[in-house]
Amino acid sequence: MNINQLRYYISVATLRSFSAAAEKHYITQTAMTQQIRALEETVGCQLINRSVRPISLTPAGQSFLNDARAILAHLDDALDRAAEASSGIIGTLRIGYIKGYERSTLSDNLRSFHRQMPNVLLTCYRDTSDNLAAGLQNDEYDIIFTWDSTGLRHSPEYVPISIENARLTAVLYAAHPLGRREYLERSDFRDEALIYMSPSGRVDNQGDSQFMDLYRKAGYQPQIVCRSTDVESVLIMVAAEEGISIVPDYCVKKITDAEGLIFVPMRGEEETEQIHALYKKKNDNVALQRFISFMNKEALRQ
Repeated sequence: MNINQLRYYISVATLRSFSAAAEKHYITQTAMTQQIRALEETVGCQLINRSVRPISLTPAGQSFLNDARAILAHLDDALDRAAEASSGIIGTLRIGYIKGYERSTLSDNLRSFHRQMPNVLLTCYRDTSDNLAAGLQNDEYDIIFTWDSTGLRHSPEYVPISIENARLTAVLYAAHPLGRREYLERSDFRDEALIYMSPSGRVDNQGDSQFMDLYRKAGYQPQIVCRSTDVESVLIMVAAEEGISIVPDYCVKKITDAEGLIFVPMRGEEETEQIHALYKKKNDNVALQRFISFMNKEALRQ
């Protein structure tokens, strides 16, 4: 078996024709037929049903087609990485992320990218959404992952990438009577003291407006006893029974030993927080372009 045989097979399987595949690869139909037969001998079973027109794949052929595509995709990635290593692509990628997002899948993606581009130094910075936006505007970051409470994604100077629509989760202390519920709604918190987690240090940000609208729809004004941009402080205060809170699920879903805390998902289509990656259109950092390409490939694989 060789790489050309895999490419030939994918073409035959896709085009459902030996002649069309031969024409695509600039070889004769006889040569194409011989290569596919040699591949079938190596695999040990018939891959193509030649008794029908157009030709079709056998069950084994369909399974092998998926594997052949995956093999070539991995090969292409390996060739890209080798080319990048040989060209000596180096540099620094400055990444800002919103407080709490360190518990998301961001670290997994950064680890995978680092393995592909080991010569790129990843430097990470944790901050509020407004500080991240200001840092991106002042070229302190190449890319930020944020709950865009500033509306920066609407500016034509920046490129937004939708990363995830994070569900919201209620954080309750262990003795709270609502902790036994399967899910909760905003209306359940009418009489509760609220420890409010905000993406921004400013009180007039778009993120806060979004959630205040949800409380108004539920028919009341929340009793906010404390406001914080730091999830760790929020969790400590809830555990101390100072009140309850609502946070994005990426802040808590990796917590395995939450002594004194209970997490209950919020119900409702609007109970979400949209995370975007943002970068400047005019940023010519090669490491940034490689990282964007990596993220796009990862999105296709999911």
